[in-house]
Amino acid sequence: MKAGIIVPQGWTGEYDGWDPRRAWERTVETAVRAEGAGFESLWVIDHFHTIPQPSDEITFESFVTLAHLGAVTSRVRLGHLVLCAGFRNPALTAKMISTMDTQTGGRMELGIGAGWKQDEWEAYGYGFPPARDRLDALRDQLEILGAMMGPGRATYSGTHSSVEGAINVPKPVQDPRVPIMVGGNGPNVTWRLAARYADELNLDGLTPDEVAAALPVVRSRCEEIGRDPESLPISVHIFRSRLGAAGEERIERLSAYRELGMARVMTMMTAAATDLESVDAFADDCRRAGLDLVTAPGTSS
Repeated sequence: MKAGIIVPQGWTGEYDGWDPRRAWERTVETAVRAEGAGFESLWVIDHFHTIPQPSDEITFESFVTLAHLGAVTSRVRLGHLVLCAGFRNPALTAKMISTMDTQTGGRMELGIGAGWKQDEWEAYGYGFPPARDRLDALRDQLEILGAMMGPGRATYSGTHSSVEGAINVPKPVQDPRVPIMVGGNGPNVTWRLAARYADELNLDGLTPDEVAAALPVVRSRCEEIGRDPESLPISVHIFRSRLGAAGEERIERLSAYRELGMARVMTMMTAAATDLESVDAFADDCRRAGLDLVTAPGTSS
């Protein structure tokens, strides 16, 4: 099982009162530190406002953040955990992620979900459609993303989004496309969308016991359409409140996900805003839990 770090962006309040330039420097420092510590991937969250309540504090935009992190790193995978489908035109999303895949030499991941934070939707003028409509829109987005990253020009007519002869050059460096990761916990719609369209399903905040209960349902969603369930890797975004304290508690929790066969886990390192050594400590716990981290040159595994 691999491990990724969600870098600080301010949306959890970790940069409240900070000078924006210094906060940005710390985001970059965390990313560089995480790559050096051996983590497989770096992730950003697609929020415009702080949580749980919106406040007038720093929240760095996700695409701009990833583009910069791609330029200051050389090995780690990079992705959103996850993009809100309704915030951007899907053809533009495909164009941006394809360009970034070229920029990074083929290191991008395309995480996407239906979105949920109502205050952001309404404040930025998107309205807030019912969940059914947001999930229908996600289906259209997934169709268009696949078409845009595939060969030739993209044409698709959907209820919420359409493209007609859209050109996307350069195509992604990765063949056949940037991997698509669908994020969410909805067994009836989201997991069916993942089974049909995704290269990975990301479960959001589920405990090991909850993951164990979900696995048979995810498998059944693949079997419904004749897909081999083994072809859909599953990852987990571990909420920081559920990760446990550093040391034995955290190691035990990580080991539990590994034993369930998760492809990777990602978690937010809020502490990195004030203590970069927390990244190294988490890397140590990951190794002790048997996770697959890269060993830096000149060190022992």
